[in-house]
Amino acid sequence: MSQHSWGSRLRSAIADRGRLCVGIDPHPSLLRAWGLPETAGGVETFAEICVEAFVGDVALVKPQVAFFEAHGSAGYAVLERTISVVRAAGTLVIADAKRGDIGSTMAAYSQAWLGEEAPLASDAVTVSPYLGFGALEPAVELATEHGRGLFVLARTSNPEGGQLQGARLLGDQLDAADLSAVSAGKGVSVAQSIVDAAVAQNRDGRDTVGLVVGATRGHGLDLSEFSGPILAPGLGAQGATVADLAEIFRDSRELLLPNTSRDVLRHGPSVSALREAAERVRDDVENGLA
Repeated sequence: MSQHSWGSRLRSAIADRGRLCVGIDPHPSLLRAWGLPETAGGVETFAEICVEAFVGDVALVKPQVAFFEAHGSAGYAVLERTISVVRAAGTLVIADAKRGDIGSTMAAYSQAWLGEEAPLASDAVTVSPYLGFGALEPAVELATEHGRGLFVLARTSNPEGGQLQGARLLGDQLDAADLSAVSAGKGVSVAQSIVDAAVAQNRDGRDTVGLVVGATRGHGLDLSEFSGPILAPGLGAQGATVADLAEIFRDSRELLLPNTSRDVLRHGPSVSALREAAERVRDDVENGLA
């Protein structure tokens, strides 16, 4: 594996600071709880506090793009600065943008979040495969070229996702590998087809393509062939525990990235309280997944 691949960069960060990924989510309710205005200025103060608290103590942070985007160009300027400062300090950034489109539009989204000189350039970005996994190819190519990663929505933590992600595919919608699974009596869900596509994409050993798999319930996926990173939202406020992680992902722990946001952020705006909360959850995760 190249030393500059996403997989190698991620393993190095995990070895230094553990698996935990902490959200930077300036939700209006959190801004109010922190005594900050619901403005771009309030979002900037929120982000600055998070950066001071988390950089150097956790391996990854995940800004939720929507909460910055809500403030227009001023919000995006805050997001640009936040990403730049965090990355310059050596902490990995996953932009939670959930982008997904086709052709030149997907190429433009990819350039925005993964391009080498892009103002919003992040270490990884969340993407949606629901216009077809193959439509993500521009993002896969750019991420691979620059040693960055993708996290593809597979089985998300929201209850509404089950109707689509758990739906079974018909024979004429499957590739040869999935048809083989059907003939073996396993059946193939939409989410499983995404896992299988990610497995095929990662055969180069670079682990460019990761998955988003919620930690709040049994995912029902066969991950035995998937060795790439898994972003697992739901820890804390959404109800998942470290014990749940150990059970749900018992065979997928090496690059498992549990994500927590509100459960840590509720301790703000104190920098020391935020840092202590993140360290406590980080250590609990490492002990629980050891």
